[in-house]
Amino acid sequence: MSEWLQKAWYQPSVNPLLWLLLPFNLMFAILSYARRRLYKYGVKASYQIDCPVIVVGNISVGGNGKTPLVIALANYLKQQGYNPGVLSRGYGGESTAYPHVVTQDAIAQQVGDEPAMMKRRLSCPLVIDPDRVRGANHLVNTCNVNVIICDDGLQHYRLQRDIEIAVVDGARRLGNQQLLPMGPLREGPSRLSSVDFVVVNGDQAGPNEILMGLVPGQLVNIKHPSRTSGAHQLQAASISAVAGIGNPQRFFDTLKRQGISVTSQLAFPDHHQFDPSDIPEHTVVMTEKDAIKCCEFASDDWWYLPVTAQLPEQFLTSLITKLKQL
Repeated sequence: MSEWLQKAWYQPSVNPLLWLLLPFNLMFAILSYARRRLYKYGVKASYQIDCPVIVVGNISVGGNGKTPLVIALANYLKQQGYNPGVLSRGYGGESTAYPHVVTQDAIAQQVGDEPAMMKRRLSCPLVIDPDRVRGANHLVNTCNVNVIICDDGLQHYRLQRDIEIAVVDGARRLGNQQLLPMGPLREGPSRLSSVDFVVVNGDQAGPNEILMGLVPGQLVNIKHPSRTSGAHQLQAASISAVAGIGNPQRFFDTLKRQGISVTSQLAFPDHHQFDPSDIPEHTVVMTEKDAIKCCEFASDDWWYLPVTAQLPEQFLTSLITKLKQL
């Protein structure tokens, strides 16, 4: 059912069977609208943090490329002399003590796959906490950050934000443009007009949108991270591509563009907790987010392909200008 819904959501028109979900769609729309208005007019309390808060999120479910963007922004702000901190919900992690400061050797099962992966790419503090207000205050008061990047949470209105960045999948866009569960949207398409920046991951950007590219790096061996390989050097009789992300096809297409010929493509749900039985015994190439969950049982011929967000200088300059104004 989940796989069918994903395919139906991202068709240009509404699948006739989805109209059966219209009552739930209307209920979701009413609740979503009411909730936002309650925060806007102060009926529900929201909290201002003692430093600028940048929220990187989306209005659709599934992976749109937020994590590479958060990493790129944090590293860029560090280069510009800021002391940034990253805040994440820690989805999928089993930690019970919050706020939780993520360390370089953090285990994905404890803190979540995305925070564990991000920390390996960052030299700034990263905190996970389902209570984003509490986590944000911890970053300011304990980690001494002067700007917070919130990974996801565009709809988490309890935490006030100064800059909103919405990420859109350039290939799938907004699908059939319907709210859940008839479509993939958490908020209506008009919500994009109220954010500060709309970043499009791949393909083409429209007017007033920023195009972000994901640049693949060298293949990294999961069991022996010091070993790397160029895509053209990966020689094997059988190669399986494995992806447990919001849009697995994007990863498979990337491998093809890199010249990696795979014999099978294995797609899993986003944030899938891998078991050794999920993965074939021959050569495997997977995403970095998936690899972080497979370190303990990886074979010698399992690899991951890291990607780095490439952003226009004009966008980065505009972001710094907004921060200085704050």
